[in-house]
Amino acid sequence: MTCNDRFIKKYRDRLLLMERRALLTVETYGLEIKLFLEWMESEGLDSANIPAQQLTDYLEKRREVDGVRSTAKSLSALRSFFRFLIDEGVRQDNPADILETPRPKFRLPAVLSKEAVNRLFLLVNTNTPLGVRNRAIYELIYSAGLRVSEAVSLNVNDIDFAEKVARVWGKGDKERLVIFGETAEFWLRCYKEKARPELAARTEKQQRTPPQALFLSRNGKRLSRKSMWRNYEIAARLGGYSSKLHTLRHTFATELLAGGADLRSVQELLGHADIATTQIYTHVNSRLRESHSRYLPNLSDWRK
Repeated sequence: MTCNDRFIKKYRDRLLLMERRALLTVETYGLEIKLFLEWMESEGLDSANIPAQQLTDYLEKRREVDGVRSTAKSLSALRSFFRFLIDEGVRQDNPADILETPRPKFRLPAVLSKEAVNRLFLLVNTNTPLGVRNRAIYELIYSAGLRVSEAVSLNVNDIDFAEKVARVWGKGDKERLVIFGETAEFWLRCYKEKARPELAARTEKQQRTPPQALFLSRNGKRLSRKSMWRNYEIAARLGGYSSKLHTLRHTFATELLAGGADLRSVQELLGHADIATTQIYTHVNSRLRESHSRYLPNLSDWRK
């Protein structure tokens, strides 16, 4: 293990044990700092005295390769890392604090119509255990507005079929309860009672205790986010859609607001820390209304 590896391990332990950051955040920040330390080593720089201008140069290189969103993530990780260095006595200031977070261009989230969602779901082959699993995942994300990371983190005992409620762990390791509908319940039951036991058996042959994860891979292990993304994108391409799995969450929120749900309730269901994040979906509804007015100017007359 190199000196940098030991340093990163100590930093990751701080994030996980002291700051109680989510595991996904720990992994992301750890990778960001690993890239940063490798860059400093190649440039002959030292984290104990690197100035803010050098950080700007580094972030500009990251922006050219990975875009604005990745640059913002890198800056957030650097601010955290230099706070760690201050506590470790390595330096007395945080040069990343004076840098401005890059703002991506405002983009409305992509959404699907109910008809498009139904057509896409029907493309899933539910004649196999993996197909039933995929359909259950998509229905749950669409019905409850889950993040992909929240769906893969679910355990069997997090689902309450009697109340149609799931317990999920969101960003910042925050727990919340979400409600799912009858269609999601149907496919979750099909998966849990018929498909999951077959997948779980592949793990139980190697382990004495059965897996606790709700959604399992073909090898009987907890399904990864990448596998979920890949499976969904395959189905979307078959239907001629460029939709991503996270689009189902956007569609869930947009449909709630279009149906009259108040913004605060949608915020709680989505697990947003800041209501400003939820407000973006009101812009989506405004765009849809403008499209109706432009292309269907007499729509209100038809309904009379």
